[in-house]
Amino acid sequence: MSAVDEIISYKRNPDEDYYGMLNCDENSTIEQIQAEYKVLALQHHPDKNSGDKEAEAKFQKLKEAKEILCDPEKRANYDKWRHSGISISYKNWVGMKEHVHQSMHWATPKTKDRMLPETGAPSGLSAGPPNPSLRRASEGGAALYYGSRKGEWGTENSDVANKFRNYEI
Repeated sequence: MSAVDEIISYKRNPDEDYYGMLNCDENSTIEQIQAEYKVLALQHHPDKNSGDKEAEAKFQKLKEAKEILCDPEKRANYDKWRHSGISISYKNWVGMKEHVHQSMHWATPKTKDRMLPETGAPSGLSAGPPNPSLRRASEGGAALYYGSRKGEWGTENSDVANKFRNYEI
């Protein structure tokens, strides 16, 4: 079975439902999760069920579920995976999360630098109007020149040429 077929035919395993495994829900507090874990851990503990491999495996899964749901960061990641609708197991998703970064090229740039004072004033503050050559092109400001190509558009800066350079038209 190829990786694509695995994704298309993926069905969530009941062992990946940590809340259901611990008889809790998303609104359960850490204390409630720990209390439910203690009850179930006593039932499936390897010392009480000597030689029972299923009980030992269930105990390990309960332990893993408690560790994830009692750690706020891991719980937030688990909840994000549950609500994402993504067609891979939680362990694979966590493994990929380290290597795949979200790309948001359309995100708005940080605006902190817009609040910085203009340079040139002795105190660092300037009461004059903002310098349009220091503004971003997306703000309708900066005249964009690439190396020595400045003269190709002519020496005068017409409004139409400035708007074109600043992606306004």
